[in-house]
Amino acid sequence: MLIDIEVTDRPIQLVQITDCHLGKRAGDQLLGLDSDHSLQLLTDLINQQLPAPDLLLATGDISNHGHKSAYTRFRQLSQNVARRAVWLPGNHDDPDMMREALAGGEELSRCVDIGGWRVLMLDSTVPGKVGGRFSAQELLFLRQMLEQAGDRHVLVCLHHHPIAIGCEWLDEQVVENADEFFALLDESKQVRGVLWGHVHQQLDVERRGVMLMSTPSSCIQFAPGSKSFKLDRMNPGYRELRLYPDGRIETSVSRLADVEFAIDYDSAQGY
Repeated sequence: MLIDIEVTDRPIQLVQITDCHLGKRAGDQLLGLDSDHSLQLLTDLINQQLPAPDLLLATGDISNHGHKSAYTRFRQLSQNVARRAVWLPGNHDDPDMMREALAGGEELSRCVDIGGWRVLMLDSTVPGKVGGRFSAQELLFLRQMLEQAGDRHVLVCLHHHPIAIGCEWLDEQVVENADEFFALLDESKQVRGVLWGHVHQQLDVERRGVMLMSTPSSCIQFAPGSKSFKLDRMNPGYRELRLYPDGRIETSVSRLADVEFAIDYDSAQGY
């Protein structure tokens, strides 16, 4: 499904929420943190800071164990964040349950043409594995969508990180065939940014004139530069992106402030 949104005479405003890890029931905890509660606080913050963004990007691990009820609650908690929303799956998600919960809704649309931009939602998940890889079909989809983009600038979204980020344990989960992915991006003059989740931390770098961005989780955070699983004491956050007609991207990350969460920071067992 393709969504076409008309925007003129102003920058396009997007907001990214990622890695919510909602449990089966409201109030379920992740390493001591109530992930529904932290998401509610984050959506409240977005509503305070951003007046009705054009599009919400939910970039995977919406549910911690793929429960249909988690997707239903995420839809309810995020319904007032932006005018429209699109989701993609992470390694903790169950795509079948996502589709069932959305009941034919547009959230699983793969391509959004908005103003002079095209936003692509890619699936980097591999069934039964934590790390990422693009299937041949997914790479073909990417090639076709780039070729058909015309004069539109392109923002590419996925769940897993396509570059090493300096965390040894997370970098074992990097997109395995990222070289094929970047080869396709390099063939296109229209790609301006690549956006992902999974790593539960912020990263902003540039590659060949293309912005590469990862975003904090709406729940627990991972410590940058860690060799093994380690939590960071930074608070949950979200990313805002402003897309300009000339291809520029302005972006910033905002985090919850003046709130403390009861998190088991000493956990070394993951989740």
